Amino acid sequence: MNPLIQALSRILPARQVITDDLRRLAYGTDASFYRMTPEVVAVVESEEEVRSLLQTAQAHARTVTFRAAGTSLSGQAVTDSVLALIGEGFAGCEIAPGAGTVRLGPGITGGEVNARLAPHGRKIGPDPASINACKIGGIAANNASGMCCGTAQNSYRTLAGMRVTLADGTLLDTEDAASVAAFRKSHAALLTELAQLGAATRADEKLAARIRHKYKIKNTTGYSLNALVDFEDPIDILAHLMIGSEGTLGFISRITLNTVPEATNKASALVFFPTIEAACQAVIRLKQESVSAVELLDRPALRSVENKPGLPAVIRSLDSDAAALLIEVRADTVPVLQQRIDAALAAMTGIDTIGAPAFSTDPATCDMYWKVRKGTFPSVGAVRRAGTTVIIEDVAFPVESLAAATVDLQALMRRHGYSEGIIFGHALEGNLHFVFTQDFSDQAEVDRYARFMDDVCELVVDKYDGSLKAEHGTGRNMAPFVEKEWGKQATDLMRRIKQLFDPQNLLNPGVILNDDAQAHLKHLKPMPAAEDIVDRCIECGFCEPVCPSHRLTLSPRQRIVSWRDLSQRAAAGEHATQAEADFAYLGLDTCAGCGMCSTACPVGIDTGELTRLLRGRKLGATSRKVGEWTSHHFGSVTALSRLGLRAGQVASGIVGAPFLGHATGGMWKRGMPQAGKAPNPYRGTGDPVVYFPACGGRIFGANSTGEATQPEVIMELLVRAGYAPRLPEGFDSLCCGQALASKGMSREADDMASAVTKALLKAADDGQGGFYPIIMDASACSVRMQKQLDARLKLYDFHEFAHDALLPRLRITRKPGPIALHINCSVRRTASDAKLRRVIEACVEQVVEPAGVTCCGFGGDRGFVVPELNAHALRKIHDALPSNCCEGVSTNRTCEIGLTAETGRPYRSIAYLLEECSREEVAMHC
Repeated sequence: MNPLIQALSRILPARQVITDDLRRLAYGTDASFYRMTPEVVAVVESEEEVRSLLQTAQAHARTVTFRAAGTSLSGQAVTDSVLALIGEGFAGCEIAPGAGTVRLGPGITGGEVNARLAPHGRKIGPDPASINACKIGGIAANNASGMCCGTAQNSYRTLAGMRVTLADGTLLDTEDAASVAAFRKSHAALLTELAQLGAATRADEKLAARIRHKYKIKNTTGYSLNALVDFEDPIDILAHLMIGSEGTLGFISRITLNTVPEATNKASALVFFPTIEAACQAVIRLKQESVSAVELLDRPALRSVENKPGLPAVIRSLDSDAAALLIEVRADTVPVLQQRIDAALAAMTGIDTIGAPAFSTDPATCDMYWKVRKGTFPSVGAVRRAGTTVIIEDVAFPVESLAAATVDLQALMRRHGYSEGIIFGHALEGNLHFVFTQDFSDQAEVDRYARFMDDVCELVVDKYDGSLKAEHGTGRNMAPFVEKEWGKQATDLMRRIKQLFDPQNLLNPGVILNDDAQAHLKHLKPMPAAEDIVDRCIECGFCEPVCPSHRLTLSPRQRIVSWRDLSQRAAAGEHATQAEADFAYLGLDTCAGCGMCSTACPVGIDTGELTRLLRGRKLGATSRKVGEWTSHHFGSVTALSRLGLRAGQVASGIVGAPFLGHATGGMWKRGMPQAGKAPNPYRGTGDPVVYFPACGGRIFGANSTGEATQPEVIMELLVRAGYAPRLPEGFDSLCCGQALASKGMSREADDMASAVTKALLKAADDGQGGFYPIIMDASACSVRMQKQLDARLKLYDFHEFAHDALLPRLRITRKPGPIALHINCSVRRTASDAKLRRVIEACVEQVVEPAGVTCCGFGGDRGFVVPELNAHALRKIHDALPSNCCEGVSTNRTCEIGLTAETGRPYRSIAYLLEECSREEVAMHC
């Protein structure tokens, strides 16, 4: 074994040392267009593990690169040496009384932090577009900003304190007096040098003025030299140098940020202008007003989204020189908001616009505007040619030069053949993003990109004295050009800082500072075509926080990265490798196929579709025959399944559930339900409605003996509300095919769905040319049938029908709670979660919706076959449920089985809760 791997295995648990080829490949990718496969991936969960890792790497002459979420765009989170993956042990979040500050670990996402701060009316200052995926470690290490935070609310400006581990393993806590005192003694030479560098820089009026000028606009090129002119105490200088250092000076294990207010009232306006010049004239005026954000979009950017629903029709008829500004104002009160709206409109008076500017306070309209703006980048990625990558560059200009610079940049893109390129950006800060597609598969294309970047650097630096990197970090991408932007004196200062902190170049070498003039053209990521359904993937990583298998095996991004590589190898005629064998479990078996990735993906990719496609290709003749038989004999499958459950309950009663669970490899669960049964037909009167009980509720019965089954409860509810439920003919032998579809048997599954459709058409026929509404009681099955069903039929998932039709008819008596709510992946994907919340809120005073839980990971039968997926997906639920929360509800029977098993609390359908709270005797008693 490699001596380095042996050494790491002595200091870290085996599960934290990743050496297999497949996962090393998967972690060799970030959101940039670079790839480097690490020698080993070491997951670190504590400061002690970080210290030991640094010592071990140094002893074996290896370098270390820290990685949080891997959403970085400049190649700063990849390495061919030791990749230190920040684990969930660093996902802490402590909100101070009053929420004026928040103490954070580097392993928590910015979006989760803001969700926790929201009840206090606060948020963190940085607001990058990737905030729901990127983590605090990356936000701080890159000094990320965003649409609204500008230069006043980034990590540098809102820093209140930090804990940092230096390359030599020393830990400094700037908020702990004892730690600071000890550090002043142990590292007196370092602090003295920093103090002297600061004093010399401030004394050099020309250099100090240059630094202050550079940070009037956004700038993340090189180190944060403003620390040398903004502070005199070397501890303060050190802490602020860490911001934006991209893991090259030390590891930030905790950071305390000053929070900023989150205004409750917002208004947005999408204003069109005949020219870029007119739009930028408006930006200069708006900068003097109380506006929160002004986003500039050039005509190609507008064209890329002009067919999005809800946008003004005028957008499709704009001239080629046109541009738009998306403006947002915020305020704590409605009167102040109106004052700011009026001021913004007045500021644009006299400027030539296309149509009269108008603000909207409608949340749906504002949300649509901002989704469209955020969709400009992926819109280019979605239509790019297979095999190419999408590149987003990030520069800043003085605001007064923004118009001319934008026009020059447009001309530069055309001159180099990037006709599909678009430009948008945070106009108030002079920050522009330009997006284009690039083929790195042949040298001529690489040379074209190199010439383009050389010209971009000349334009930004020589003509406009701007920033080559405004908010995406220097990374590998711009490291060769730092001296061009800053000059030799300032860059030598940066080199001295790196030498002081990391004399052996242990931390992330080649990032920020790189003397290789061609470094930005090396380690370019291949993007080979693999499958049409995922070729649009830009490997941004936005999907990862919502994926139940992320950090257990592979994330959606990593599945696509892996399959691209395996497909490329297969096309080249290479023999099957261990990586291909590993992909069967890591890539396919542990994918829940839940589709949650599509809700976060900028281009809407459902990696579950890839999984189902590949599972189908792997099926042999025997598996196909079993699937075919199942599709035509589902009544027998149902009967056999119930028989198995009865036998299991008997066995569990004899040997105990834990033993039976172990003996069955986790298939038998704690709290396993009783065997189900088909509901009896209703013979009474009422408003007709068709109810098709999904097979999950028919096979798996109640949680305990003597309790009504889910179909029985729903039948009772419908009758109580004045409906006459009709069961489709032969319903107990029908299934929508979801189980077979998840295994890649699409044809057999579609046959089953067709049989269901036929039965529903007959049952729902009102005899007068119309059809009664249809209800299903399992969200995953409802979503599948809503796609498969005859267009004449209207199908509701149960919670949707309960919200629309049952609540108005039932007398509800609320329970105090708390009761846990699990919103499963199907409900999230269809955006019907608001209705589900309103149903439970009508029944319960205190609802607990555990943070950090998206898909439960049960994935139909995945929870039985790979129980570790279910356990991993629900790992955060235990701390999120209060001790007095004794039950939970959801809308999918198998999800409820997994939730019951993992939490030890009974989870049932929301129907049980609604039935209990609408009983007449309960209402009379209360």
